[in-house]
Amino acid sequence: MAISVEIDKQSGFCGGVIRAISLAEKYLSDNPGKRLYSIGAIVHNDAELKRLESEGLVTIVSLSERLTKGATVLIRAHGEPKETYELASRKGYSVIDCTCPVVLRLQKRIRDTYSRLHSNGSDGQIIIFGKIGHAEVIGLVSQVGGDAVVIENKEMLLDAIRSGRIDVKEPVEVFSQTTKSPDEYREICGILRCAIPEGLLTVHNTICSQVASRYSQLSAFAVSHDVIVFVSGKDSSNGRVLFNLCKSFNPKTHSIDSADALDPLWFGPDDKVGICGATSTPKWLLSKVAKVVLDLNQQASSYGPSCQ
Repeated sequence: MAISVEIDKQSGFCGGVIRAISLAEKYLSDNPGKRLYSIGAIVHNDAELKRLESEGLVTIVSLSERLTKGATVLIRAHGEPKETYELASRKGYSVIDCTCPVVLRLQKRIRDTYSRLHSNGSDGQIIIFGKIGHAEVIGLVSQVGGDAVVIENKEMLLDAIRSGRIDVKEPVEVFSQTTKSPDEYREICGILRCAIPEGLLTVHNTICSQVASRYSQLSAFAVSHDVIVFVSGKDSSNGRVLFNLCKSFNPKTHSIDSADALDPLWFGPDDKVGICGATSTPKWLLSKVAKVVLDLNQQASSYGPSCQ
């Protein structure tokens, strides 16, 4: 027998990232020689970023940077706070808005909920389960002028309840960042249900369905292989979560950001190797990693049994 390699069919860019990259490529193709400024990395993957940068995409931190007059800026799938749109308008920049439709719907739900909560003088609160400082979360909080409690984990939630930052005697409505773990969100909501009297808590299911389905599917993929190679950019929040998920089901799970990081010692001669990645990992990179794994195996085999 020989080593076998399978690429997870569900891995690769999510719909929001595909849309953002497609719109960026179209602009750069239609406007040769012009730059397109992305506010933050359009995708958390260095290899894909380098490819797009070679075509004219420039990543900036914010609109406070000096750009060319009449510049075109791209808002990535994570979305941006309302202030970003206002600043772009004042500076005369054109905007290509690539905010994921799922995120746009969530922004609207949070705005509408906040308006409803406070329309009758209630002191109700909005809780967002998400990563503090994440671009999507910043955009969500901006929808209510910063008047929301962001919770990263159960410890932070319990502390917020104990300190009174979350008032359990008033209506509370909880939302999740679209890319968070469904299991972690269920745990957060379970704690809230125990702390808040019945009738005062409303839980909104706002995790992207495409992301949510990845958890059960990827768990099955991890246990069905001897070794898992998880491909993701170092800055990918989704990548860290999904890698830890794979690792919990298969201890022989290794995280890399490029094929150069592969170690031949990870693989046995008859191993079934699974290649998978985050929603920010391009398909072409998964294919490249799979090819290198096979090449490493062939090179090892050519040395004969003494090298096993």
